[in-house]
Amino acid sequence: MCIRDRVITAIIIFLHWYSYSHLKNLIVSRRVWGLNICCGKTDGGGVNADIVQHSDLPNFAMVESIYKLPFADGEFDSALCSHTAEHVDDPDRFDGELRRVATEVVYILPPVWDVAAALNIREHKWLFLTVRKVHRTLPPRVRLPFADRFQARVGQKIAA
Repeated sequence: MCIRDRVITAIIIFLHWYSYSHLKNLIVSRRVWGLNICCGKTDGGGVNADIVQHSDLPNFAMVESIYKLPFADGEFDSALCSHTAEHVDDPDRFDGELRRVATEVVYILPPVWDVAAALNIREHKWLFLTVRKVHRTLPPRVRLPFADRFQARVGQKIAA
């Protein structure tokens, strides 16, 4: 591998760490979130909900479907959705369900400059066309080429 390839690889790795670890942690820690949907291993301070329990989190709620959440209309003042919308089959339907249960919805999405995340066809179905990390509405997106075919053959690493 030549020096140019090593530099490019190092930049891609740094940008992914900066986006997924550093910026995400700063955003999550800014406040207590009423609902932290598809929480993974992250405690949002309120109800932490996911389709799989990845770790022992306080106030954890198992949900069967992200399209039919087991919460009342307007139950939460805020919902945090971190690194999930890019995995789901129907982001608009998911967004509608989040807006049903929460007054404010905040999305943390992989920006296009985080190439390692944005183009991850092993896990993601959508490429959100944004350079920002935080959104109050879903930005424009395109279906990731080959993601469906790849995931049909190999499986999606993270099912949402």
